[in-house]
Amino acid sequence: MTTKPTIKFLGYLGLIGSILVGIGEYLLHYSPNILGHAENYEFFAFVDLSHMTVGHFFAVVGLPFYFAGYIHIYQMLRPGNETLARMVLGIGFIAFAVGGIWIGSRSSIGNTVHLKESINPEAYNILLTHYTKHMEVLVQALRVIVALLSIVFVIAILKGGTYYNKWMAIFNPIVILIVLALTGLAIPLIGQHTLPILMNVTHFILFSLSLYQLHNVIKPVQND
Repeated sequence: MTTKPTIKFLGYLGLIGSILVGIGEYLLHYSPNILGHAENYEFFAFVDLSHMTVGHFFAVVGLPFYFAGYIHIYQMLRPGNETLARMVLGIGFIAFAVGGIWIGSRSSIGNTVHLKESINPEAYNILLTHYTKHMEVLVQALRVIVALLSIVFVIAILKGGTYYNKWMAIFNPIVILIVLALTGLAIPLIGQHTLPILMNVTHFILFSLSLYQLHNVIKPVQND
């Protein structure tokens, strides 16, 4: 049996996840030089090692809350179509399993960059190449997964019967992500802070809008 307070609680857990992982990723990645030193992960050289350590554990602690957030999304979609809701839930879990593996590796590659001068150049390049092929590629996979999730999310909402108004379909994760990315690139003063934590800002907005609908638009959810 699922009640409105339970769905609300799960949504807030997702929101907490986006904040904790966002803080962690910001500490892992941010420096004033991030936009100009993307090649070969050189921006990590400007990030304090202690910040990377704290950021790593913020991200690790916060990540499980994302799964609760997607159970919230599932419950919001479920009255419309159980199958589509389960697809969003399953794809969401895959997305953050992949994302968790990636973000758990960032402190290690950051420390490697800091050790550049003490590592044989050939060995250093091999390490970076290995990381790119095994870890950085997960970012590309994550974008594809989020795009697929967004398509199913939109279809589920437009079919009707969910706890969302249909305008919520516009605010699917991939559209929010693209808008934030373009804004960050167009306005570097903003982008240097938002681009390093783009997926977290995206989900902060997604979970906030979902909770807004639950609080202010949708009629009270009945036990089912």
